[in-house]
Amino acid sequence: MSIEFSKKLTAHETPIPGVVLYDLPVHGDNRGWFKENWQREKMVALGLPDFRPVQNNISFNESAGTTRGIHAEPWDKFISVATGRIFGAWVDLREGPTFGAVFTAEMDPSQAIFIPRGVGNAFQTLEDNTAYTYLVNDHWSADAQGQYTFLNLADETAAISWPVPLEQAELSDKDKAHPRLADVTPMPPKKVLVVGADGQLGKALRKQYDGDASVEFAGRGEFDLGSEDAFTGRNWKNYSAIINAAAYTAVDAAESAEGRAAAWAVNVTAVARLARTAVEHDLTLVHVSSDYVFDGTRATHDESEPLAPLGVYGQTKAAGDAVVSVVPRHYIVRTSWVIGEGNNFVRTMASLAERGIEPSVVDDQIGRLSFTEDIAAGIRHLLESGAAYGVYNLSNDGEPQSWADIAADVYELAGKPREAVTGVSTEEYFKGKAVSPRPLNSALELDKIKAAGFVPPLSSDRLRAYMGATVPQH
Repeated sequence: MSIEFSKKLTAHETPIPGVVLYDLPVHGDNRGWFKENWQREKMVALGLPDFRPVQNNISFNESAGTTRGIHAEPWDKFISVATGRIFGAWVDLREGPTFGAVFTAEMDPSQAIFIPRGVGNAFQTLEDNTAYTYLVNDHWSADAQGQYTFLNLADETAAISWPVPLEQAELSDKDKAHPRLADVTPMPPKKVLVVGADGQLGKALRKQYDGDASVEFAGRGEFDLGSEDAFTGRNWKNYSAIINAAAYTAVDAAESAEGRAAAWAVNVTAVARLARTAVEHDLTLVHVSSDYVFDGTRATHDESEPLAPLGVYGQTKAAGDAVVSVVPRHYIVRTSWVIGEGNNFVRTMASLAERGIEPSVVDDQIGRLSFTEDIAAGIRHLLESGAAYGVYNLSNDGEPQSWADIAADVYELAGKPREAVTGVSTEEYFKGKAVSPRPLNSALELDKIKAAGFVPPLSSDRLRAYMGATVPQH
């Protein structure tokens, strides 16, 4: 067997997205040869997904011309040759614009290839006693077998030029009977699960992903974060990511004994269950955080600022952030002053304006509004752009304002005088009331999310549109 020794580890893209052919260094001497067939650190550095293989399989084939495939399994594979040579053929059987794309290559022990979930895999041996080996990142199961997608080796559309004609090749009756491409049902992508889908952000995510069958939405009735059964009764192998849009947000109620327990249950205990699930099943976890994890002593907050929450709600959100941070694939999306469907500050001020009430509004808490449609769009961008995992601030852009400033803007947009709103200090406004302490400065720096390619719209533009679309005008 002829092998070119001492190749540099090299990656070659192919016409099928995600399918990458590798040249492997093979080191030989008078005794034989040695190679690093799978070396995680080097492979990942070359762009191979960190696909976490769990099983190694070997197919031994006695005769040249043995042909196997075309099978697409619901897991990723890293394929190489131990002895002999093969002609490999791969067909994209996933939903999408590259469905039916074909790539072929001859391989000996000096090559390997990464095959993503849903790409059909086949090979034909070119030498006797060929051993074909592959790593996979999931175990076989009856449920998984039901998700296989098959293609006939002789499909005319794929038009694979087999070195040994199929009439002369050794192949199984099952492989002979697989459907042609026109009759193949493409393998759907793994799903994204949105939990807490009935809240303000959940509703915005429904609109953001409207018509996308790969995103599944679960409100409390479909997925109870407080129930272990919700986690154990789901086949997580069919998912790629979880977006956690659920949270306990009753800031003042969290200061009571009952509220404290509820806040910890939803914002920490349930989040820990999500984090454990993400780690066990190699999922991406998107978790929405809050400006309340800070004490507000800095004028603006970047992603590296140490957490220093003031009240119980902020403490539970900070604890949830700490839990999520240990998930290898995570996005913590930190936001502030959220506005979406349902009761919120803007709707309250618009209602007061309509009724001719002149309110006193806090003027020493500074921050920016965050409209749920933009939080949802930012989350989608992070997931689909391949942005680096970690913490991202995400609010709307523009000059930070006080609550009184925003209330005056609402009054003005409602056709009322700005002067109807009177500013008052936080201390004076909450004097004598049992409430949670608030950070006085909640403005989030947005440089990191912008560098990742998402530019949040101006808060003033979003407020104007929100008032026009959701608040009755007179």
